[in-house]
Amino acid sequence: MILAIVFLPLLAAAIAGLGNKALGVVPAKVVTTAALFASCALSWPIFIGFLNGSETAHVTPVLKWIVSGDMDAAWALRVDALTAVMLVVITSVSALVHLYSWGYMSEDPDQPRFFAYLSLFTFAMLMLVTADSLVQMFFGWEGVGLASYLLIGFWFRKPSAQAAAIKAFVVNRVGDLGFMLGIFGTFLVFGTVSIPAILAAAPNMAGSTIGFLWFRADTLTVLCLLLFVGAMGKSAQLGLHTWLPDAMEGPTPVSALIHAATMVTAGVFMVCRLSPMFELSPVALDVVRFVGAATCLFAATCGLVQTDIKRVIAYSTCSQLGYMFFAAGVGAYGAAMFHLFTHAFFKALLFLGAGSVIHAMHHEQDMRYYGALRREIPLTFWAMMMGTLAITGVGLPGLAGLPNMGFAGFHSKDAIIEAGWASGNPGVWFVGVLVALLTSFYSWRLMFLTFWGQPRWVNSEHIQHAAHDEHGHDHHESAHDAHHPDEAHGNPAQAEDGGHAPSTHEAGQQQLKVGTAGYHPHESPMPMLVPLAILSVGAVAAGFVFHGFFIEPEAGTRFWKGALAFREHLMHAMHEVPVPIKLSATIAMLLGLFTAWYAYIRQPQLPGIVAQQFRVLYRFLLHKWYFDELYHLLFVRPAFAIGRIFWHRGDEQTIDRFGPNGTAWLVQLGSRGAARLQSGYLYSYAFVMLIGLTVAVTWAIAG
Repeated sequence: MILAIVFLPLLAAAIAGLGNKALGVVPAKVVTTAALFASCALSWPIFIGFLNGSETAHVTPVLKWIVSGDMDAAWALRVDALTAVMLVVITSVSALVHLYSWGYMSEDPDQPRFFAYLSLFTFAMLMLVTADSLVQMFFGWEGVGLASYLLIGFWFRKPSAQAAAIKAFVVNRVGDLGFMLGIFGTFLVFGTVSIPAILAAAPNMAGSTIGFLWFRADTLTVLCLLLFVGAMGKSAQLGLHTWLPDAMEGPTPVSALIHAATMVTAGVFMVCRLSPMFELSPVALDVVRFVGAATCLFAATCGLVQTDIKRVIAYSTCSQLGYMFFAAGVGAYGAAMFHLFTHAFFKALLFLGAGSVIHAMHHEQDMRYYGALRREIPLTFWAMMMGTLAITGVGLPGLAGLPNMGFAGFHSKDAIIEAGWASGNPGVWFVGVLVALLTSFYSWRLMFLTFWGQPRWVNSEHIQHAAHDEHGHDHHESAHDAHHPDEAHGNPAQAEDGGHAPSTHEAGQQQLKVGTAGYHPHESPMPMLVPLAILSVGAVAAGFVFHGFFIEPEAGTRFWKGALAFREHLMHAMHEVPVPIKLSATIAMLLGLFTAWYAYIRQPQLPGIVAQQFRVLYRFLLHKWYFDELYHLLFVRPAFAIGRIFWHRGDEQTIDRFGPNGTAWLVQLGSRGAARLQSGYLYSYAFVMLIGLTVAVTWAIAG
């Protein structure tokens, strides 16, 4: 069964990719989608088996892979509770994304290639989560990096998509260098790359030191921090996060797949898989906790001012990943995986819902040109509403012995915040509550700007161009960049209204009302709506149904069965925090909801006033804390300068000058001199022969 789950997507990718247009669009879509639904159907029984205790951890050998000296990296598929969680997350979301793409990508001429990339991406992620060794995990790790490059840059004729794909690839290579060094160091210390063998031997290395760079440090701390650098790159943590928002240049189904279920969760999975090793290094856990909390706060502040609907959700993903990491940093690995599980459903729902909105609005992504869409696309509206209720954590805390009741994010995110307090880290708890408030604000801001208020639809020239592009342009989502290049890159000069729509005067009194000029938002086709409906069920019920298995002390111990380090005492303490702590996240959510309602419904002119009043802060957040500009100054410009030096002075002026070009110049100079001797006159040649004969006779006599 596990072989079929893992290799069916690879088989489908090979068929669709190699067959491509010769195979045909419909057969390629049928093969890839059917393979993913088959993998999904086989994954759920494994997960349910671990829930009811009928399944046990096992390893399925595949083949001998790499044998070199002492290193023996066999290819084997490990299945335990942690793997089972990832299997249902990956296959479920990927299958629904495949189905959704039937509608969203219906007009793209390269659909077989797109579906092949989706299936290849899924196979690589399945290889990562079923890995029984670090080398095999690295194979899947690099596989999702390659596939993400192909998917983000799918519309390769679009310059911004090319740049985003290269950026994602390069930034992830930085993180992967740390991951590789961690693998090398782990093999050096333990003499094996087998994950179970490493975790079994890790306690024996506690307290030992290793030479690293110019000093000696705690062995497990060095190894864990190097491995965590890889997790930071793949899961877009602060410092290596810059690729994630730019990944929105890919088609919306790609955004849902990368941000919800696959690539960005790989780092969280890796830390939880190696959690027994991290448990032995308090310093490493402190770093994980700090980076997670900092990322959580940073991304939430950036999400407050974004006007592109997909970028708001992208920064939300970055922030929610921060939640997962600081949960792992306080030792609540079960809560981290629980939030990963619920996040997959409501974040995929939000991304696919955003894609449905973009589809309805002729591929316009700027929320300032939306408004009043709940009447035009009601099914998409209710799906987005379910996702928003889930991510903001709407629910009723269980008091006086009553159970918690709420949407998926309420159960998992509140558990992380409570774990922060129970672990004795009030600073982390405060950051979690503050980010819950910010998350509620920017999530409801997105809903109010998109579905409420007046129809602030785009001016006639803009919408006509976008509508024409819908049927005649290969790269659907380039409409935003084409018409708002400054807004797309966060130029505050083009977005000083704090996220609200331009006024009628600012728009040149060219705004359209509903139905004007024959343009009208339209609901998405059924292949796009069915995944939204299914994911809505997960956003509503996933937290309530499964929370006991992930974070309850007794049920969690039985479920995880050693697949990760499960601190039972922390789970007990988490459920016994004071009532104000239990209510803190709910209060923060309500405060964020009220603030967004007041700013975008009750007083819609307020965001513009605030943006003007706090212009410096607004620019700072709109420019994403100037990380891109800083990296451009520190790394990009010096890299280009060094490249130009090697190009002009090294290659052209040294190697070429004294190498092939210099040799060619000497040959050319010699040939010109020889050509002058070839006059064609007989007396000239006789004279040269006479001189030569004279020289020869003189040399002979003198000798």
